[in-house]
Amino acid sequence: MKFVRTEQLTPGMRLARPIYNKQGVLLFERDSKLTPMGINSVKNFGLIGLYVLEPAEPVPPMTQDDIEFERFQTMASFSIQDELKLVINSRKQAKTQMIAGMIIKNYGHLDHKINFIQNLRSREDYVCKHSLNVAILCTMMCHKLNLKLEEQLQIVIAAIMHDVGKWPVSSTMVDGDDLTPEQDIFMAKAEIMGYEAIEAAYGDGAAIRRICAQSQRLMTEDASEDSLGKVVMGAKVLTVAKIFDSMTAMKLGKDPVSEVQVVRHLLEHPEKYDLSVVNALLQSINILVPGISVELNTGEKALVLVENEFNVLRPTVLSFSDNSIIDLSNTRTYGDVEIVDIMKTLDNRYIFDSETLAAAGFGGSAPKFV
Repeated sequence: MKFVRTEQLTPGMRLARPIYNKQGVLLFERDSKLTPMGINSVKNFGLIGLYVLEPAEPVPPMTQDDIEFERFQTMASFSIQDELKLVINSRKQAKTQMIAGMIIKNYGHLDHKINFIQNLRSREDYVCKHSLNVAILCTMMCHKLNLKLEEQLQIVIAAIMHDVGKWPVSSTMVDGDDLTPEQDIFMAKAEIMGYEAIEAAYGDGAAIRRICAQSQRLMTEDASEDSLGKVVMGAKVLTVAKIFDSMTAMKLGKDPVSEVQVVRHLLEHPEKYDLSVVNALLQSINILVPGISVELNTGEKALVLVENEFNVLRPTVLSFSDNSIIDLSNTRTYGDVEIVDIMKTLDNRYIFDSETLAAAGFGGSAPKFV
């Protein structure tokens, strides 16, 4: 599977992700072949690009959770878009708490990890879809951190609204663009100006503004928790969620970054990203699970057999070159071997039989695919 920008789409490409309308109705199924009319529809939707399958790549399996997650992303993002417009234009809110409550209801009580699937974006909906994804990530992390419901609600509302100041200019420039230094400064100022609307629109607006403002300062290049003084937990959670979604989302100027590279970035900067929060993220979403193809620093390519719950970047893998099993958690034997990244193209194609793997004692129970 790879990301292809809209202007590079050609007839015959197969969709790796379904496309829904704002009511959650399926428009294009996975594995559908793009036609000239379909490409025109994608352009009319304003989508930045699509995730498509390689020519010989089998359709990746999806669970019911995966399907519902994509539908939820599509429908909830339009509700958030309406709320962003209301808050920035009138300094009033109508249903932010209802949206936050819906997100917490769906993702604030999970007893299992989910596949965090990036949504399709256009310039017009980039901000609201980013805000939704950040809110979902914050909700799951809050649950793992056992935060009180009142604090969770503040953090999720902050996640929904943190980019409200950028919404008016999102049709001309978004964070996914290759911005000039002047445009970067303009976008940062727009984000900060939005905090005034947040404080005016909510009864606990000062607390929500504090979460947003501290997170924004924490994300600057030279900032750290030590340099900023006491940083509230909400800002720490929001920062990790923002970084993860921003780096893995589709972009206009460059390709998305893999989840592995983002996790490595988060773990390598504990002065900026609270490790307890990063661990809460890793307990919430799947990163390197059975069936993922990876590239090793030895030049070999391998298949993940068993997830490592204690160190997500060091699972047990099966080498494609000689079918040897490499337990990366065994640092005495394989201390110099590391995963560089997830394979960007499936040079060695496979159909992964998770039931046989589970029966052989690897990977626990097999997921229920649909």
